[in-house]
Amino acid sequence: MRVLEIIGICLVALLAILFVIFFRRRLLMLGGGTIRVQVRTSTLYPGRGWSSGIGQFQGEEFRVYRMFSFALRPRRVLNRGVLRIESRREPEGPERLSMPGHWTILRCQSGTVEVEVAMAESTVTGFLSWLEAAPPGQAGRGPHPRIRPRTIEQ
Repeated sequence: MRVLEIIGICLVALLAILFVIFFRRRLLMLGGGTIRVQVRTSTLYPGRGWSSGIGQFQGEEFRVYRMFSFALRPRRVLNRGVLRIESRREPEGPERLSMPGHWTILRCQSGTVEVEVAMAESTVTGFLSWLEAAPPGQAGRGPHPRIRPRTIEQ
């Protein structure tokens, strides 16, 4: 009888943990502007170290939350002002086993930190649009360096 009680308590605890993780995921996705991503957390072994997550666009930031975590804070925050795309590639080697084949890996430079982010091919365009766009009159975003503003001669 005691063994069944312990098994029952463990099962209820496991279900409660799963409920909290999926409830957190739903809360993150509730506000919109979210995509499924994978972020490379370790480069120790080639093709390994990927962590599944949810990417959320919030103003000037792209916040990455781990998929299976209790944390309410993002694991990584990428600021649009300093984020640059260095290269783009398809998954290769062991990476093909850890992510769907139609995903693209973007190697980004965020300040002095190099980050690899993988996402579906269909969401890469939206991510790049967000990266290049900015609301009108926003501080720090002037005209393109090659475009000179016209002056009116009187």
